Amino acid sequence: MATELHEAIFMAKQERHKNLFLNYRNLNNFPVELLKDEGLQFLERLYMKRNSLTTLPDNLAQKLPNLIELYLHSNNIVIIPEAIGNLARLQSLDLSNNALQLLCPEIGRLRSLRHLRLSNNQLKCLPPEIGDLQELETLDISMNQLMSLPDRLHRCASLQNLTADHNPLSHIPRQLCWLHRLNQLSMAANRLAFLPLDLGRSRELQFVFVDNNVELKGLPSYLYNKVIGCSGCGVSAHVLQGDMGEALGEALSEALVGLPAEVKVVGSVTDNVVPLEELAMRTLHHLNLLPPISLPKSLLDLLRFPLGHCHRCSQAMFTIIYPKLFPLRDTALAGVHRRTTVSFVAYCCSSHCLRTFDLQG
Repeated sequence: MATELHEAIFMAKQERHKNLFLNYRNLNNFPVELLKDEGLQFLERLYMKRNSLTTLPDNLAQKLPNLIELYLHSNNIVIIPEAIGNLARLQSLDLSNNALQLLCPEIGRLRSLRHLRLSNNQLKCLPPEIGDLQELETLDISMNQLMSLPDRLHRCASLQNLTADHNPLSHIPRQLCWLHRLNQLSMAANRLAFLPLDLGRSRELQFVFVDNNVELKGLPSYLYNKVIGCSGCGVSAHVLQGDMGEALGEALSEALVGLPAEVKVVGSVTDNVVPLEELAMRTLHHLNLLPPISLPKSLLDLLRFPLGHCHRCSQAMFTIIYPKLFPLRDTALAGVHRRTTVSFVAYCCSSHCLRTFDLQG
């Protein structure tokens, strides 16, 4: 095996190969032959899947400066050196099925990175610097121990596919609704009880999978007519039996569990006046005032990223919502999602919009 490895590397150096396949080689350490002398300056793709590597060399970028793709799937890598940030041309990095517990902040220096796969590791958090990956299109962080996602993730303006299945995530940052190129979002088998009010407002987002979030009982109505996976979500069917008015009221209450702390009032159809704080926030928003206006940071953050927009008129909302429930069993999608009693919830900005909103209108 060692002889075959030496021959493969020697041939790659002699013939200036751009691709080098070192999968299934039982490697415990990174081959020193790759790092001797000038290294492999011309190498663009390195495949090292299914080995037993525990770390990477600090001089990887120095010896393999033109790497575009690096595949390290199914090793025993515990730590990635800070020098990983020096791989200036790297576009694809696969670290799936390893033993990573931390991801160094220097990952944010990979400004050419387009695909990052970190599934099936032991990550408990992601560095905020991941938001610096402006070219990132695919991020797979499924099967980890993530309890939250960094708010700065919304800066990944090119992100199209985000997969975070099988984590203990309790919420999705509402800032992710500002990812206008996001096409597919998968958050199956987490602990979600609530989804951002604006989720699905972007026309680009077409596929949302939140299956097996047992506490999730409501979907934003912007997701209506999109491809949704919600099997295993919601309350049991018997909750919606009996008196219809009482059942719908109970279902609505459950669907609103977990609303963001900024929601100070849940309005009803009988309300005629919007609270003064909400009117003030809407006025500031319309004036497009930005720092350095003198407001607490919490209000400034809310001003930048409203809780949501009215599903009827698109008015930004900050402290109050008017919810309207549409049980999925009453929609055209009922036959598709038989294993759930989750409902669509429309969020409106006033009692007038609440009365006039129609899911299919």
